[in-house]
Amino acid sequence: MKLLSVLLGSLLLLSCGATVGVDYDETTNFSQYNTYNFYPTIASGLNDLDDKRVMQLTDSLMQQRGFIKSETPQLYINFYAKESVSNSRNTIGIGVGGGGGNVGVGVSGGIPIGGRVVNQQFTMDFIDVLKDDLVWQAVADADYKEKASPAQKEAHYLAVIEKILKKYPPKE
Repeated sequence: MKLLSVLLGSLLLLSCGATVGVDYDETTNFSQYNTYNFYPTIASGLNDLDDKRVMQLTDSLMQQRGFIKSETPQLYINFYAKESVSNSRNTIGIGVGGGGGNVGVGVSGGIPIGGRVVNQQFTMDFIDVLKDDLVWQAVADADYKEKASPAQKEAHYLAVIEKILKKYPPKE
């Protein structure tokens, strides 16, 4: 029973969160790359604190995968985000209705709960330094609370970057 609850909890966590789409150059041999660094001029659209979070998390995850950060890299990593703010999609519905005979009238509405959320499209590019050419790109769509704490933001970016890097290198 305990195993079943852990399995269901894991499935719930995996089903939520970022969705990731990938595109890449099919002629590229991705096994040749083992060093990386960040693109010299990143204009991410994020604030400086989020830039640092993304870079630290990416460093950690890339090094766990056997990549080496180098001053003379084979790959540059670039990232950027587009964000918009919207009301939470979670609502409580309220309705009133009445009728008699063959006539019915009803009024209903939804009250948003959970506050506003930031809808983020996060893109990560891998650029071949020698060819100066984009060879791999992932785009993740995810949401986080507008008033997220630093720890919540770090958890958000960790989940997004983990999902992105699970798709690298592309499967043949």
